[in-house]
Amino acid sequence: MMSSSSSSSPTPTLLNPRQPVKALTVAFCLWKALVYLVIISCPGLGYDTSTGHLYHTNGRSDVISSEDIAFAHLPIPLKFVRWDSIYFLHIAEHGYVFEQEWAFGYGYTRVLALIATALDRLIGPSGAVRTAVVAVALSHLAHYLSVLALYRLSINVFGRDTATQRLICFLSAALHIICPAGAFLSAPYGESLFSLLNITGLYVYSSSFLDNKAGKRLSGDVKLLLAAVLFSAATTVRSNGILSGILYAYDGLLQLRRVLCQRFSVSACAHLCVIIVSGCVIALGLVIPQTVAYTAYCMEDDASRPWCQWLVPSIYGWVQGHYWNVGFLRYWTVSNIPLFVLAMPMLAILCRSSLWALDVAVPFIFPGTLSGVDQASSSATTASLLLRLAVPQGLLAVLALTSYHVQIINRISSGYPLWYWYLVYLVSGNWGQSRPSLHDSRGFAVAVRGMVAYALIQALLFGSFLPPA
Repeated sequence: MMSSSSSSSPTPTLLNPRQPVKALTVAFCLWKALVYLVIISCPGLGYDTSTGHLYHTNGRSDVISSEDIAFAHLPIPLKFVRWDSIYFLHIAEHGYVFEQEWAFGYGYTRVLALIATALDRLIGPSGAVRTAVVAVALSHLAHYLSVLALYRLSINVFGRDTATQRLICFLSAALHIICPAGAFLSAPYGESLFSLLNITGLYVYSSSFLDNKAGKRLSGDVKLLLAAVLFSAATTVRSNGILSGILYAYDGLLQLRRVLCQRFSVSACAHLCVIIVSGCVIALGLVIPQTVAYTAYCMEDDASRPWCQWLVPSIYGWVQGHYWNVGFLRYWTVSNIPLFVLAMPMLAILCRSSLWALDVAVPFIFPGTLSGVDQASSSATTASLLLRLAVPQGLLAVLALTSYHVQIINRISSGYPLWYWYLVYLVSGNWGQSRPSLHDSRGFAVAVRGMVAYALIQALLFGSFLPPA
């Protein structure tokens, strides 16, 4: 028999889910250190030497600033500035000089420019190298905060009354740390900031949902507006943030039905107005950058850019199609088959998890309907929130398959929480109601191993300036 002293001995606390914030922080630091070591181990400037041009600052291609020389020994500016991050840093330093640069998130570049300007005022002017260091620091901070935001969001959706619920919340946030976005969540890219804004927006939105169910109308409406502001900001960072507006479209239709089918209520009409205003706020995330570009290119009498004459002028739509070959089925070529193969696992997980969320919600929408998920395993609140999140994520997967550069789904999926929950569901045994099946446990293990392997290999390729990007 085991002695009482040994049975009561404390368990290790370094990665103890009973201390979730501490454990997630330790896991985050260990993972980021590993990714950092992989990237800085890559030789030189990499296959492509475009990063070296960022050292030529102050508008003179033959001058290297003293600040650049001071930072030149650091691996961060050299190894983390790859692919699109070269554009991001150039825009942050010099603004949108070239038309094709408008494909890159207006919100993210403005945040970098704002921080760089603040640093200039505090410690003097600098070049792109300092901006790169700032951007890398911002990506790390945003990723860490989004991990904590996902943990809080998971609590809102699943609760934390039981050990199983707490473990579900913890594992979901832990999966976000090691997600396939890998190096892109450390480099000067908008993925980390988008993830923070979108997941935090979902957390505030879910808090609004809970407040409204509890009869706290004022608090719920205020949080609904705040969530819309966060989604709007996320949309300025990545345009797919506009998909979060589907949440408000769904809520608006439900509320409109209540207003029309029930006895007149001032509070019901007011709530509908809040939903409509919130939807408009989200749309501003697309409208404002387009307006800035329209003012810059189309206000002159001799404006010659083709998109200026469109019924709805959009520099983003023009640039994506004209310069970056983004559009319906444009990426469907024989040469891109390897990229589709690379993206297929994530696309499959996104689609399967969206269908799973719909399956969870069906018994609550149509009572008595047969479903693969027992009603006792999920509350109506959980089902309602999962249903709302299923549509934006599913639509993102469809758009990535048909219209995007398909391989980017491996990084932009990082800001969508539903698929993390689905993977945890596989190993939770129907939310703790039973033992997980061997098939589901193996599926979870394969997914986690695949995520880790992909992220590390991708970090090695990223540091060497090799595709995929």
